[in-house]
Amino acid sequence: MSRRELPFVPGVLSRRQSLRTGESIAAEQEPSGAIPWFGGGHTDPWDHIESAMALSATGLLDEAKAAYRWSASTQRPDGSWPRQFRLGVIEDAGTESNFCAYIATGVWHHLLCTGDTDFAREMWPTVRAAIDYVLELQGEHGQIYWARDDNGIFDEALLTGCSSMHHSIGCASALAGALGIERPDWESARARLGSVIRQRPEVFAVKDRYSMDWYYPILGGAITGDAGRARIAARWRDFVVGNIGIRCVSDRPWVTGAETCELVMALDCLDERARALDLFAAMQHLREADGSYWTGLVFADGKRWPEERTTWTGAAVVLAADALSRATPGNGIFRDAVFRDAVAGVASTGAGYVIA
Repeated sequence: MSRRELPFVPGVLSRRQSLRTGESIAAEQEPSGAIPWFGGGHTDPWDHIESAMALSATGLLDEAKAAYRWSASTQRPDGSWPRQFRLGVIEDAGTESNFCAYIATGVWHHLLCTGDTDFAREMWPTVRAAIDYVLELQGEHGQIYWARDDNGIFDEALLTGCSSMHHSIGCASALAGALGIERPDWESARARLGSVIRQRPEVFAVKDRYSMDWYYPILGGAITGDAGRARIAARWRDFVVGNIGIRCVSDRPWVTGAETCELVMALDCLDERARALDLFAAMQHLREADGSYWTGLVFADGKRWPEERTTWTGAAVVLAADALSRATPGNGIFRDAVFRDAVAGVASTGAGYVIA
């Protein structure tokens, strides 16, 4: 098998520190394979996948596969998942479309990292059912409604969620292609979704206080190039706070690690490497000695809040480090969101890691 490096950023995050963060995530994994926000906390299907991706990127492949198999085992017959679990018990049976779609991003990322086509084929029915379910919620303009429960579909679309689903549907299509399966209906649905994200902002609920609505259309691959750079420039001062990270909400004195790292990856998509590196370095004040990360900091009073070290914050750090270092074969999972030549070379990747 080929050898490759763990994610790292010189002078900021070493390979061993990256591995330690992966291990801190694995330490919270339940025997079932579920990865909660923190020990004893709840598990949601999206953040669970984000954490599984970090496990793949740091070479903890058995743990990553256990996480994906948990997803497969908890998927409902219609292709959906409950919104929230705690210690194996469903706490919220409602469904969020974005939560369901993200399994495709995770499985495609694992295939890129490992070249394990047998595992990808094992997970294919789960991915197929999830994406087919999500596209049942697509509206007349191409938007995808955000949730469904026993009372029906919530007639509202969220820009962040739709941007993430734009990416996930692309991952699902790439996965299908790698397995020799054609799904032109998915490609058509993704094209409609991308168009509404770019051209019809009025279709989406107004959530522009949140930084995710600012950068996620870029991270999800719907807005690229000069249009993406203009979008980032327009609200940089609203969200970026000195040398400590970015605000989660524009009118709150609270910076968060995961959002900062997601912006790092969005900037990487735009070839804005210098700013991406600066922001990645800026959020490291949230790191603990065991490799875990606090969720955020209220900079008005210098207090960490909430008082939680979340697995998905650590996962975002690992994925951002991978994007910046080009370390693993999955490092372009967001940067290559248009999937040019995405399938090429998958079969030649292996699972050896360099940590020295």
